[in-house]
Amino acid sequence: MSQIEHPWSIEDEWFTRGAERICGVDEAGAGPLMGPVYAAAVVLPPHLLIEGLNDSKKLTEKRRDALYDIIVEKAIAWSVARVEAAEIDATDILSARMKAMQLAIDGLSVRPDVALIDGNRDKGKSAHITTPHTCVVGGDGKSESIAAASILAKVSRDRYVTEVLDKEYPQYQFARHKGYGTELHYAMLDQYGPCPEHRMTFLKKWEGKR
Repeated sequence: MSQIEHPWSIEDEWFTRGAERICGVDEAGAGPLMGPVYAAAVVLPPHLLIEGLNDSKKLTEKRRDALYDIIVEKAIAWSVARVEAAEIDATDILSARMKAMQLAIDGLSVRPDVALIDGNRDKGKSAHITTPHTCVVGGDGKSESIAAASILAKVSRDRYVTEVLDKEYPQYQFARHKGYGTELHYAMLDQYGPCPEHRMTFLKKWEGKR
């Protein structure tokens, strides 16, 4: 594993080394108290410029939704994967993140020459990135393909939480807080207790206060 930190256009450096298919990988949903962690992998055409592309956390929901449609249309290949809450509890969140990322890479319709992994970690206790790769600290602000992956992962998770889990468990109002540890979410936990989608390993502090 290697680590690189430099301004936008990391892909250009890899193109000059002879790589033809560069895959950006990012995850969403590591922090919430419930639901799966998502990851996305994206291979963009060389030198493609998508106006407004940025780290998903710096974009409005409306802008992320619009960019999602552009990315899936323009990408050479893209894939989204997830690891469920029960598996997060059975292993650990780092392993679940790594597994989701590798599943997303494996789901691509083309095999990338290299994967650019957002962050500085490429393995957990029970899962690791097996595709040739490099870690990019702050990659969603430095790499076009990682930024694209961050948007696909974030939008996919938010839609699942809003359109599926919120309807299955309306009492928790998941659509409002997306599962994060907000005051509202903890109030709903106090009232109803956890549901099967909650990550019990993330609720130890809450359980200790009961």
